[in-house]
Amino acid sequence: MITIYKIQKSMTRALICSLFITGMFTTNLVNAQTATPLLKPSWWFGVMGGANFNFHEGSTQKINDNLTALAAFHKGNGIGLFVGPTIEYYKPNTLLGFMLQASYDKKNGKFNEVLSACNCPMDLKSNLTYVSIEPSLRFAPFKNSFYLFGGPRFSFNTNKSFEFQQRTNPAYPNQPQNPEITGDMSDVKKTTISMQIGAGVDIPISSQEKRTQFVLSPFIAFQPYIGQTPRTIETWNITTIRAGAAFKFGVAKKPSGEPVNKKKTAEPIVVAPVAPSINFMVNAPENITKERTVKETFPLRNYVFFNLGSTEIPNRYVLLKKEQVAEFKEEQVELFTPTNMSGRSSRQMIVYYNILNILGDRMVKNPSSTIKLVGSSESGVADALLMSESVKNYLVSVFGIAPNRIATEGRSEPKIPSRVTGGTQELTLLNEGDRRVSIESTSPAILMEFQSGPTAPLKPIEISTVQEAPLESYLSFNNIGSNVAFNSWRMEIKDDKGTVQNFGPYSQELITIPGKSIMGARPEGIYNVKMIGTTPTGEIITRDTSLKMVLWSPSVNDVASRFSIIYEFNESRANGMSEKYLSEIVMKKIPQGGSVIIHGYTDIIGDANYNQKLSLERANDVKRILQNALVKAGRSDVKFEVYGFGEDTDYALFNNQFPEERFYNRAVMIDILPAK
Repeated sequence: MITIYKIQKSMTRALICSLFITGMFTTNLVNAQTATPLLKPSWWFGVMGGANFNFHEGSTQKINDNLTALAAFHKGNGIGLFVGPTIEYYKPNTLLGFMLQASYDKKNGKFNEVLSACNCPMDLKSNLTYVSIEPSLRFAPFKNSFYLFGGPRFSFNTNKSFEFQQRTNPAYPNQPQNPEITGDMSDVKKTTISMQIGAGVDIPISSQEKRTQFVLSPFIAFQPYIGQTPRTIETWNITTIRAGAAFKFGVAKKPSGEPVNKKKTAEPIVVAPVAPSINFMVNAPENITKERTVKETFPLRNYVFFNLGSTEIPNRYVLLKKEQVAEFKEEQVELFTPTNMSGRSSRQMIVYYNILNILGDRMVKNPSSTIKLVGSSESGVADALLMSESVKNYLVSVFGIAPNRIATEGRSEPKIPSRVTGGTQELTLLNEGDRRVSIESTSPAILMEFQSGPTAPLKPIEISTVQEAPLESYLSFNNIGSNVAFNSWRMEIKDDKGTVQNFGPYSQELITIPGKSIMGARPEGIYNVKMIGTTPTGEIITRDTSLKMVLWSPSVNDVASRFSIIYEFNESRANGMSEKYLSEIVMKKIPQGGSVIIHGYTDIIGDANYNQKLSLERANDVKRILQNALVKAGRSDVKFEVYGFGEDTDYALFNNQFPEERFYNRAVMIDILPAK
């Protein structure tokens, strides 16, 4: 007779072999069909489900305090469902990653029939159910779609019911049958800690030329009896073989060297040069880690954005109650935070999301000031007017502003629209940016210095923060000529202890990486940097260099000033108001012998390669304006550094989920440092 152990072992082997073969086939198929895929996602989100094949062993006899069977139950089995969410993180073509799964987990089963001393058959069915949390290490041994995983399981019991029946002796068929007994088992553990190991394969079910990619991942997992003793008494334990599938999606990055979804015709054969002209250089700043204080003048865009289809102020904006107004102070705006803020841009967004409170506070302090609220909606003038009235009602009811100080207007589109005539791409994002209420005023106390008119921005807010390491302190890797010679290139960086880190793949020539990403907490060390490039014909070209890296730090008294200029959609030239602000305000803040670090950015709308160039054009535009103002002032003592980061999410000022974040990402950031 085949034992349960042999069945488990055979099932596990068969399923892992089939997954392995599927993974190898799927990988080859994807490579064959997709000539130029996007950079694959690193984060995957989805749901999983399937069946638990539960094998019960050990002994159980005492069901609860009121029921003890006349003989012990020893073996059994059953099938239960599991379902839940899953999150995975792993970089493409790497060995290791991380998985986090949660599941509604049924460990039910029916024990084999046993006979009591009176030769009466007894049946017992358990209905154990858990909510399980399963963090796992993900290991892809061939760096492809086939993967192994393993880790602990934390299970919390939600159901412990049973069904028990002792039937009559079949030798006496005329006896009345005993009723079935149901209830809850006693001494069931509320929490169990066990483990699992398994294997799976990712099968793409959508085109790799799309930003949002979907995969179906069948998998098999083995959950041994270790830790799976459901009760604090007796020896009953459960071994589970889990078979199921996960449906996952991830968002791919655009290659920076080629537009997305570009249809290709037959391509000529590319012959790679025998010796590509490559010049690989590394620059590591020579200092140690400390902090820099930044006093930032944060611009206030005079817009309130509304969700599509709604005329109510979105809940991401901070809306005070009337009794909170007396406590609100513009200089302490970070104390009034929205409930759903998170992420790297939260500090600046806290300021922006208080825009209505800042406006109300300024109008209270300046009782002669007036404003005009101009709504714009793709649904028409009436809808736009309702949006304006929502903002007005808030200012009147909460801050007590007299209604005759606030005029309202509705338009079908804003005076400075984001949509371009004839445009067809990413219209939803552009429509979100045009669905807004613009705040107009002629009162100097509300507006930016020396500005006036319907498009003038509001007076900025000054905030202070601590900057751990500015962008100009990052290690830079300049692979000159790589955009011509290589399809992509990557780096292997090994420290003096033999630890290897992988970075890439990249398509652009210049890459900057924070020192902490390489060195961690080490103050200094010797590192070997190996550049590995892949030519269009598949040839591998390498370059090696060694250098000493030391973590960055400014001097202890290094205090920087920061200003920002916001550009209109797809524009690389500052408007007249921004140029005046740079020439008359920002230029005068630059100390003698100081340095100006200029960083250009864009939102995610459009092609990544185009956005990279656009961000650099914006940064150089600011440099041109400041240099001209310095020359007019008779100064030539300032050092400039200019960077363009495009839409790169690793360096972006803000996220890109909401239109206000995309508007603030169309910016140039200016850091002013004193002379060293």
